[in-house]
Amino acid sequence: MHRVLILSVCCLLAVTSRTSAQQPADYERRELTIPVRDGVTLSAIALIPGARTAPLPIILIRTPFGADRELRSTQLPPMLKELGEDGYIFVAGDIRGRGKSQGKFVTMRAQNDPRSPKGTNESTDAYDTIDWLVKNIPHNNGRVGVIGLSYRGWLAALAAVGAHTAVKAIVPQAPVADVWMGDDFFHQGAFRQTQGVLYSAFIEGKGIEFPVYDQYTFYSRIPTLDSLARATGVSALPLWSAIRDHPAYDSYWQSRALQNVLTKAQVPMLFVGGFWDEEDILGAQLMYRSLEKSDTKGTNHVVLGPWFHNGMLAAASDSLGPIDLGSKTALYFRDQIQRPWLAYHLHGTGDGKFPEAWVFETGANRWHTYKSWPPTNARARNIYLRSNGKLSFSAPSSAEAADAFISDPKFPVPYMPRPDDGSGAHWMQLDQRFVDGRPDVLMWQSDPLTEDVTIAGDVIAHLFASTTGSDADWVVKLIDAYPDTVSETPELGGYQLIVNADVMRGRYWKSFSAPSPIPANTVTPFVVDMHQQLYRFKKGHRLVVQIQSTWFPLYDRNPQTFVPNIFQAAVQDFRAQTHRVWHTKMYPSHITVSVIPEG
Repeated sequence: MHRVLILSVCCLLAVTSRTSAQQPADYERRELTIPVRDGVTLSAIALIPGARTAPLPIILIRTPFGADRELRSTQLPPMLKELGEDGYIFVAGDIRGRGKSQGKFVTMRAQNDPRSPKGTNESTDAYDTIDWLVKNIPHNNGRVGVIGLSYRGWLAALAAVGAHTAVKAIVPQAPVADVWMGDDFFHQGAFRQTQGVLYSAFIEGKGIEFPVYDQYTFYSRIPTLDSLARATGVSALPLWSAIRDHPAYDSYWQSRALQNVLTKAQVPMLFVGGFWDEEDILGAQLMYRSLEKSDTKGTNHVVLGPWFHNGMLAAASDSLGPIDLGSKTALYFRDQIQRPWLAYHLHGTGDGKFPEAWVFETGANRWHTYKSWPPTNARARNIYLRSNGKLSFSAPSSAEAADAFISDPKFPVPYMPRPDDGSGAHWMQLDQRFVDGRPDVLMWQSDPLTEDVTIAGDVIAHLFASTTGSDADWVVKLIDAYPDTVSETPELGGYQLIVNADVMRGRYWKSFSAPSPIPANTVTPFVVDMHQQLYRFKKGHRLVVQIQSTWFPLYDRNPQTFVPNIFQAAVQDFRAQTHRVWHTKMYPSHITVSVIPEG
């Protein structure tokens, strides 16, 4: 969310229009002023095709990043090229308090915000904007589609709450959904430090200039979150204050969680997410699952691809780092999935017979369509941690015990190879061998697989662990380790690719809303939701699991001694502790996956 990217697209394939609308030569660009119900006016930019043979539908993007940046000129940005082939009126609108819009901006404004006495919120502003557009934009056909990525994806989804009758389709791409459970600011209680700092400064402040190139060095020199906030100038910003004052999953975050706001499937929705999304991996998965419970018309859909945060809008997305995916997956999504889906709902073309889910199987490198997601033929299996660093589908015997490591907040495990230039470098795609040999990273691996293993659906870690302290973070990675020698691509020899990974803060072992100390030297159960995946581990590859307690500076350092609020922890609260991960018959730590039978 903290970077706004207009992505370059080159060498795009030619596509054929699916509607009777002419391909416009160029667009008329208009600046719009839109009144909403409380007297505030919102600004917007419209691109209206210069040549059209029939009334056209409207595509709306609501944004906090500047409408004039979304639609810079009379030409479409590359990420909208495929839709432009079919003929649409495109509108980008500044949300309240941003760009040229009046009113007060509030980051992730709650639906029932007490600061809004007249009852306005992002859903009412979307409704009023759409109502004005269909009444005032010439030659529109009365149908509106709302699309958007990340924050804009959250805004797009909110247009479905009390939706205007003109809204016929919504495409939230990598949407923000629940910023405490797994998007942007926290992951199951662990604070997403770099995102929290950088985004607060970006959206509400003046940005940050780092005095050193390696951000690991910068963050490691600042011992507490309080001193970090003061050093970066974010301490007084509203977003940082909210994060600091609400470290647990309380009503503040619950009231903003999209699944608690958008609760019924009433408008056709196409949720789009990436399995390697380093910012909002949870949003699309969570919202599709949530709305599916009430989807009686079969209009709730999901697309999950092999993408980083904005990968579905990239030129091609044909690789994961050095790993070739065999096709231009982003182009396929935009041209073969999003385009006909919107054309049906907004132009009325096509038969409307769409699958429930489109999901890319990395490893086999092919798209699948499903009547339900996760697929019904997937069967749960446990991958057990065993003695001597072994992984197995067989449970441990009682003779096994535990593996121990010392986690020291002064020497945290980096999340990517140093130097960390702050770009993120799509870190989930990076070779994980850079932490090999660290004594504070435990690793288990299987024997080379004798046949392919395909997982589909949820990946959940069930740990039995203990600590000498009273708090701890648990980072778990499920990794595909390539054979030591890969003849056709030697650079992939031994490559370790994250397939699933996430973190949970141990203090929430009983309740996400009410933290409590971990009893010292006591085996305690922890559950780490590692989210979904469709992935084929190939014959000859190994399954690898890594467990650690720091992931720095991506996530803040846990003091490892319980304090009421880590944002107020003092230097002396941070202490090295010994953690143990158990793998016995009574305490069988394992990763639960769902496996699709071969053949």
